[in-house]
Amino acid sequence: MDISFSPEHEAFRSEVRAFLDKNLTDDMREAQRLCPGTFLDYEYNIHWHRILHKQGWVAPSWPKEYGGTGWDLMQKYIYTTECTLAGTPSLAPMGLGMCGPMLIGHGTEEQKAFYLPRILSGEDYWCQGYSEPASGSDLASLALRATSDGDDFVLNGSKIWTTHAHVANRMFCLVRSDDSGKPQQGITFLLLEMDSPGITVEPIIFASGTHEVNQVFFDDVLVPKSNIVGKENEGWTVAKYLLEFERGGGGTAAQQSALTKLRKLASQNPLLASDATFQSKLDDAGVRIEAIQYTEMRIMAALSRGQNPGPESSIMKNLSADISQHLAELAVEAVGTYATLQQDEAATPGSNTPAVGPENSEVVFARHFNRRASSIAGGTNEVQKNIVAKAVLGL
Repeated sequence: MDISFSPEHEAFRSEVRAFLDKNLTDDMREAQRLCPGTFLDYEYNIHWHRILHKQGWVAPSWPKEYGGTGWDLMQKYIYTTECTLAGTPSLAPMGLGMCGPMLIGHGTEEQKAFYLPRILSGEDYWCQGYSEPASGSDLASLALRATSDGDDFVLNGSKIWTTHAHVANRMFCLVRSDDSGKPQQGITFLLLEMDSPGITVEPIIFASGTHEVNQVFFDDVLVPKSNIVGKENEGWTVAKYLLEFERGGGGTAAQQSALTKLRKLASQNPLLASDATFQSKLDDAGVRIEAIQYTEMRIMAALSRGQNPGPESSIMKNLSADISQHLAELAVEAVGTYATLQQDEAATPGSNTPAVGPENSEVVFARHFNRRASSIAGGTNEVQKNIVAKAVLGL
């Protein structure tokens, strides 16, 4: 496999690096370094969002006619890789990565004209209303009731594990609008405003002490039917389309960067620096990451030929979740007893409180806890394996 880059792509890489050198500040890098999970806090990610919007680079994967960059597949890959290696703040994916592409594919012209510019600018900040307390991984069993009332729906029920609902002003949401047929046939895809009367957001605090997700309660919440995406009772089609964006991409650059930091942590621990067993674990992780990278390259080659990678996205989702959890476990092992210390001040961007232990030790345990969710979020590993079993193995 030839994975070399053309001179034009190398010139583009230089352009990206120059932009990052000029615009990425130390405080933004620090905020990302101390981020314990996948989603950086609003005040940090929205600042970087607006810088990228001004540059015209905030939505590389969108079609150019809707505000995308017009970059080819390799340019997008180079851009993602360079941003990861530079430590840029991670952008919230619910608007740019999920809601926007979903609207481009299924929204009306009026919906696209209204929402897409607001997603690009950061004026609208979205959360995802999918999971419910009793649904588990069976999304089709959702029960948030949408009762028809003329030109409106009246919503009653709740959503759970709703990332950044406490700062979002809008939600894209699946609701139960009909019980008469199969579960998938009675679901409607809705857009709603988070300040609608009857919506209550209650925080869910992680074991690490961080606040990223919430439970959202709906008590007679009125939503216009003009906010339906697609057709009433046919939201399952829209939901499946959106999940393709949630499960795709990501890149191995983050895993390679995590492994580099992990090797540095281990080198600062006298007991592990010469421990052949632990060094073997690091080498094994490096081999797994390289294998994932080649799989990623094969998917990119298929996409560049206009092909659909199909179940490979499920394979990549599983592999990426597994290796991210493994790296987090190794980081705890590398830091040792320092991982168990509660260092809230040191883990707060801008506090100037030094960490007890080696650099990055202040967030190792919190990150370990957060990574446990990666094999559930965006489709559990077990569900993804079923997809692969059916689509690849014919079981």
